[in-house]
Amino acid sequence: MPSFDSNVLKLAPDAANPTYRTAPHNIEAEQSVLGAILVNNDAFYRVSDFLEPKHFFEPIHQTIFETAASLIRAGKVATPITLKTFVPADTDIGGMTVAQYLARLAAEATTVINAHDYGRTIYELSLRRDLIHIGEDMVNVAYDAPVDFAPRAQIEDAERRLYELAEAGRYDGGFQKFSQAMKIALEMAANAYQRDGKLSGIATGLRDLDVKMGGLQRSDLLVLAGRPGMGKTALATNIAYNIARAYRGELQPDGTQKTVNGGIVGFFSCEMSAEQLATRILAEQTGIASSTIRRGGITQAEFDKIRDHTIELEHLPLYVDETGGLSISQLTARARRLKRQKGLDVLMVDYIQLLQGSSKRSDNRVQEVTEITTSLKALAKELNVPIVALSQLSRQVENRDDKRPQLSDLRESGSIEQDADVVVFVYREEYYLANKEPRPGTPEHEKWQTEMDIAHGKAEVIIGKQRHGPTGTVELHFEGQFTRFSDLAPDHQLPDRL
Repeated sequence: MPSFDSNVLKLAPDAANPTYRTAPHNIEAEQSVLGAILVNNDAFYRVSDFLEPKHFFEPIHQTIFETAASLIRAGKVATPITLKTFVPADTDIGGMTVAQYLARLAAEATTVINAHDYGRTIYELSLRRDLIHIGEDMVNVAYDAPVDFAPRAQIEDAERRLYELAEAGRYDGGFQKFSQAMKIALEMAANAYQRDGKLSGIATGLRDLDVKMGGLQRSDLLVLAGRPGMGKTALATNIAYNIARAYRGELQPDGTQKTVNGGIVGFFSCEMSAEQLATRILAEQTGIASSTIRRGGITQAEFDKIRDHTIELEHLPLYVDETGGLSISQLTARARRLKRQKGLDVLMVDYIQLLQGSSKRSDNRVQEVTEITTSLKALAKELNVPIVALSQLSRQVENRDDKRPQLSDLRESGSIEQDADVVVFVYREEYYLANKEPRPGTPEHEKWQTEMDIAHGKAEVIIGKQRHGPTGTVELHFEGQFTRFSDLAPDHQLPDRL
């Protein structure tokens, strides 16, 4: 029987006397900022837009900064003399009284000019401490996770906390010189001049719609709404394909890709599977009905056509997430991840009513939708991409003689209408006419047939709201069997009828 090596049980040299690392901090920077504020209260306004008491490592420094901030905001003067009455007198600070410590802070103060830089140092060290806390929580939860807590849920929770920290970690906002804004506007005009179609935004591939809207504008939330059967998803799919097909990127000196035309598209399909979306695009491009493709009732020639288009479509920069029941926090985390890993120029969400709020409680759906639309608009600004979010319309449309939708028809319309930069409705008169066909042979049927002939293959895209352009209606051609929207030929270009 082999002997047991007792040396295995011996502790490593450092394990017997472990050394503990303190959380990152900089006491001198904290003292310098506080001293600058006590000497000249103007220093407070150099850091007040991003620095808070919680960002200081020392509790006494948190108290001093919070007290000074309260006095200054109240229009009073914050000095060692005025502050000492608000801090417990019996506080011992390294053998010094409060009055002695405040006087020392003021005596050794840095200049007001350096206050901002020191404040940034304090802030960034606070972020590092928060990162450590998140990391520790991840480790502890992973060790002691409940049975019903899936690892995927922990990953998404960690992503949410990290991105919340990233969002909170911005101190570069505030006012900017108008010349900087003018420079950005000039760059936008130059890009529009160079881009196909001469558009300031990303072209949808539908000529008349692009003319009316100038393309999809970055940081805009565009709501595409309609009743079931109107073709919302078909229009969104068509636009997504057109943008992905037109994608052209240029390699930059720093190794990154810059989109020159078209764009990389992310598509959240909460209702349809990725396979169904792919089938729709195949039907649109091949001219073979999607129902025929699914049934397998195709000829060899049609199969060859589908195969050839599939090879072409495989290389499109179009990414689909078919997860159902997504919460808005999960969606934002995944969109950020796509932007970071693959790039992102346009985001499609099908559709708003299938998303969930971040809270588990759903007793107030209006508040939940408000959170969703507000978060989508914030995400559009953060990622600097247009977001096209589909939305259902309420049933009150069906109760009117003219069933063309309007802004008041939006479900939970308050938040959707308020947060959206553009609201577009899809309407097809043909859909409603087909459902009320009179008895054949009657005068009513002849009138109905005339109306059907006029409405056949036509769809209206009604721009109900647009912050930076006109409202109005754009007519498109729609082929239902192929779920395909396309430009409507002008009357003077139609072929002569025989």
